[in-house]
Amino acid sequence: MIASLRGLVLSKDLESVVLEAGGVGHEVHVTAATASRLPAPGGTALLHVVPSYAMYGGGETLYGFLDAAEKAMFCAFRDEIPGTGAKKALEYLDKASKSLPDFRRAVIDRDEALLCGVFGFTKKTAAKIIAALKGKIDEMRMAGAPHLQKVSDCVPATGSWGQALSALVALGYKQAEVRSALQALAEECSGKDLSAEQLVRQALKKL
Repeated sequence: MIASLRGLVLSKDLESVVLEAGGVGHEVHVTAATASRLPAPGGTALLHVVPSYAMYGGGETLYGFLDAAEKAMFCAFRDEIPGTGAKKALEYLDKASKSLPDFRRAVIDRDEALLCGVFGFTKKTAAKIIAALKGKIDEMRMAGAPHLQKVSDCVPATGSWGQALSALVALGYKQAEVRSALQALAEECSGKDLSAEQLVRQALKKL
């Protein structure tokens, strides 16, 4: 079984890379985040690899990762979440790779708002991920520490943010959903001074 590949990058796009190792070109499926960090064609790269086989026959499909933590998280998605195959696991990893330490913390803290507002999971998927990975990734090692603020810490209760929160709740939206939308805006608009009206208008696009 292939566990890793080191070789020349022949080509790449946002979904896969062709890596030549030992004179053979291997197509390896990767996340968009991984693809952006790989060298341009002509450079050399090392990928940790997980092979996958179709249930009803077919060839081998390779999935590649830049480090062991990404590989372990991919396997957790694929093996622990019911109904999740390799392709879907790679989609989940692409979202989680924004910050694996923060994703891990969100799962441990059962922070659905962070999973939805920052990582882009639907509420249903976030709940499924938390239920499936509870206790499964607590000891997983990864570089770096969490740096994203929790939704409750990132959305002030006063000022334009507080006014926007109150206005959206008054429109009938649930507070948790509103906080998730405002959390996403806080990440996107860091440092910008936005009025309550601007915040409401932009948050409505996410609700």
